[in-house]
Amino acid sequence: MTQAIIALAGNPNVGKSTVFNALTGARQHVGNWPGKTVEKKEGTWTYRGKSYTVVDLPGTYSLAAYSMEEIIARDFIIDARPDAVVVVVDAANLERNLYLVLQIIEMGVPVVVALNMTDIATTKGLRINTEKLAQGLGIAVVPMVAREEEGIDTLGDAIVAALDTKQEILQ
Repeated sequence: MTQAIIALAGNPNVGKSTVFNALTGARQHVGNWPGKTVEKKEGTWTYRGKSYTVVDLPGTYSLAAYSMEEIIARDFIIDARPDAVVVVVDAANLERNLYLVLQIIEMGVPVVVALNMTDIATTKGLRINTEKLAQGLGIAVVPMVAREEEGIDTLGDAIVAALDTKQEILQ
C-alpha cells in the first residue's frame, strides 16, 4: 500500500510551514511575507506507527489561480488528488480564510481545518465556537497554536480519522 499524501493548503501567512515543521520535524524556513513559499515542499510525518507524505503548498486565496503560487497549489490539489487536505486558517481572520476552505470541500477530498493562531484571536477578543463551525462545514476543525505545537496531536487524530473515512467510502 502506498503512503497516504496529505496536502497543507491555506492563505498566505496562516502558518502552513509552521504546521509542516511541527508534523514532519523539518526545519523549513518560516517567513512572514507574501510569496515566501513559492514551491511545494515534501516531508514525512510518522504518527501512531504509520508514515504519511506531507506536502506544504504555497499560500493561495482561492483555487481560481492567477499567481505562480496559486497555480502550484491549485494544480497539486486538482491533479495529484491528495488523500486529505489540511486547510490551515488564521483564527483571527477567519472570514477571509473560509472561501478557500469551501472550495476545497467542494472537491470531495477529505478536509480538516487547522484553526491556527487561536491565541492571537483570543488576544483580539474573538471567541470561535469550533464545534458549531465544524458542524456547519461538516468537517473536523482543530483549534491550535502551531508555533507552540499546541493542538498538533489533536490535528493528527483528525487527519487519521479523515483518512479512515475515505477508506471506508472506497471499500
